Amino acid sequence: MKYFALISMASLAIFSFIFAFTATGRQQPEWTSLFNGRDLSGWDTYLGPEKDSTGKRVGEGPIGLNKDPQQVFTVVKDEAGQAGGDGDVIRISGENVGALTSKKEFENYHLRVMFRWGILTWGSKKNKKKDSGLLYHSVGPYGADYGAWMRSQEFQVQEGDCGDYWGCAGGLAEIPALKKTDSEYVYDPSGNLTTFRADNATGRHCIKGSDGEKPTGQWNTLDLYCHGDTSVHVVNGRTVMVLYHNGQSDNGRVLPLTKGRLQLQSEGAEVFYKAIRIMPITDIPGEVLK
Repeated sequence: MKYFALISMASLAIFSFIFAFTATGRQQPEWTSLFNGRDLSGWDTYLGPEKDSTGKRVGEGPIGLNKDPQQVFTVVKDEAGQAGGDGDVIRISGENVGALTSKKEFENYHLRVMFRWGILTWGSKKNKKKDSGLLYHSVGPYGADYGAWMRSQEFQVQEGDCGDYWGCAGGLAEIPALKKTDSEYVYDPSGNLTTFRADNATGRHCIKGSDGEKPTGQWNTLDLYCHGDTSVHVVNGRTVMVLYHNGQSDNGRVLPLTKGRLQLQSEGAEVFYKAIRIMPITDIPGEVLK
């Protein structure tokens, strides 16, 4: 009996190990890289109307899709000496407004992106805060916002403002926030759930709840969690905003906005991106929502 008991216990242990391994495999999906480190495969480029050195519009229409005469979007070797440097990265010069856009749509995911600022600024952004942005749930035509970007939700990437929210070309969200001034609202988990959209008095911009950005020139890690109609902005491990009921205003109707393409903005400043990875999720981790 003792012999059979030992066999049963051993079998149970093996079964438990296999079950745990299988369960862990289901709960821990692997990262998929969206940048191969060599070229811009998997991405489209789009540039809005050409502008001169002062930021004034030149010509009538946009430069357009996959036309990049100024080499705004390139893959370059990162500068030695930078933290995590000495590898291939995406350089966005910022010389003209536009975006690098994923060819695929995504929903229910955890996205991780690393970025750092360059030196150059252009046009109306000359000698001002360096500006870019991570646009998600991007849908509809190119150039819907400012002649350069699709309808989307913006995870702001701007010096001192990383993690802010902007609704682009009809994007909207409900965010717990406190009123800072007559025209400014700041994310606060204890605040009133407030609708941010371009066509109401609140407007389409909400300020992040805290600052997680590193000094200019250092690499930053951005984590974006999207599940259902909820999204979370995380800067260097710090949750700076939680958005609920992501939606879009479309011809007077409010529709869900829960999936779409990704866009990395060119908006008047030199910026570098690397280590762009994504994985599917079945929910947003509780510790991220706190």
